[in-house]
Amino acid sequence: MHRRSGTGYTGIPAWIYAIAAAGALFVLLPLVAMVARVNWSDFIPLITSESSLTALGLSLRTSAASTASCIVLGVPLALILARSPFPGQRLLRAFVLLPLVLPPVVGGIALLYTFGRQGLLGKSLELAGIQIAFSTTAVVLAQTYVALPFLVVSLEGALRTAGNKYEAVAATLGARPGTVLRRVTIPLVLPGLASGAVLSFARSLGEFGATLTFAGSLQGVTRTLPLEIYLQRETDADAAVALSLLLVAVAVAVVGLSYRRPRLGVAPEGALR
Repeated sequence: MHRRSGTGYTGIPAWIYAIAAAGALFVLLPLVAMVARVNWSDFIPLITSESSLTALGLSLRTSAASTASCIVLGVPLALILARSPFPGQRLLRAFVLLPLVLPPVVGGIALLYTFGRQGLLGKSLELAGIQIAFSTTAVVLAQTYVALPFLVVSLEGALRTAGNKYEAVAATLGARPGTVLRRVTIPLVLPGLASGAVLSFARSLGEFGATLTFAGSLQGVTRTLPLEIYLQRETDADAAVALSLLLVAVAVAVVGLSYRRPRLGVAPEGALR
């Protein structure tokens, strides 16, 4: 017997649902185990301690800054990769997506040897009185490095799905490239851009390895919530579990915002006027 969805035939064999259920349990059971381990009587005091609130505030601020950086750098990259074929395009895409598969600690080392005191650019920055490594700026750079591919992948996919027929019509009507980008392209793929930004924020919020390697763990300066959880794990297991649950809750809420069905293929209102 074949299952049907609200739009018709799904084409999914019944045994697939059993395997999918096993996959869902594989993800959910560890979370259930963590919830069962929480010391609920002390939960609020544990997550509202001074060090916890400081780490959470720093994580939210740096994640917002890194998400903005991802948008500034990622939108042009996605546009070039999706709409402008050129020699070496596949190689560029591979390098842009490399942080998705690299261990974060490797990214931290690469950033350290780029922006550290003796790094490729760090020496010149040090002479100019600018020190990046082991600062809040280093946290933002580390988060941007690991989160940028999420925005590029989401936006490039949205651009390819949307096609360029409306942009071509706008150009035919005499719109300049900048006008087409502002009034047609960006509004058309805005759901994909928003989804990529949300995923980048969530990835930045959970960043650990690159941050620890490149920025260190200075309270109030570079110690984000994942680093605080790691340190608390050694001294106060209840605090570590409580903060982990807090981070999971924030991440679930953030990622949930990214899964709204995009309305692609519809011309933006007023785009061709």
